Amino acid sequence: MKNLPPLLLTLAGLLIAGCSDKSAQNAPADESTLSQKMDTAATQVKDAAVKAKDAVADKLTEWKLTPADIKADLEKSGRVVREKTLAAGEKAGGAIDNARIVTDINGKYVADKDLSALKINVDADQGVVTLRGTVQSAGLIGRAIELALDTDGVTQVVSLLQVEDQDQ
Repeated sequence: MKNLPPLLLTLAGLLIAGCSDKSAQNAPADESTLSQKMDTAATQVKDAAVKAKDAVADKLTEWKLTPADIKADLEKSGRVVREKTLAAGEKAGGAIDNARIVTDINGKYVADKDLSALKINVDADQGVVTLRGTVQSAGLIGRAIELALDTDGVTQVVSLLQVEDQDQ
C-alpha cells in the first residue's frame, strides 16, 4: 500500500469516510462491516493503480521509449525523436500556442518526482518540441518524452537530453 499514488490513497480515504458509525450500528447483520468496506476500497484503489501502471508501460512500449530503446537511439545518433500519430479530426500545423505547450510540459515535469523541470529545457515550434538538459537515467529520457508527447498540440518530440554523469 506504500507504493500507491497519493491521489488513489485520498480516494480510498474519501470512500471510507463516507461510512459513518451510525450506519454501522443500525445496519442489518448481513451488511458489510466497515473493515470489509475498507478492504474493498483498498482493493479497488490497488486495481486502479495497476491498470494505470500497465497503461503507462504499454505507451512506453508503443512509442519505443523503454530504457533499451533510448540507449540504442543515443548510441546511434545522440538524440531521440518520436512522432505522435494525429487523431481523427486533429489538425497538423494549425495555430498552435507554443507558450501553452511549453507551460503544460514544464508543469508535468514539476509534478513528476523523478524529473527536474530545472534541468530540462523545453522549446516548442508549431507542435515540434525539443528537450535539452540532463536526467538521471535513460528511462527518465523516455518518461520526459512520453509526458511531452502526451500533451495537446505536440506532434513530434526531439530529445537532446543526456544522462548526467553520476560521478560528479
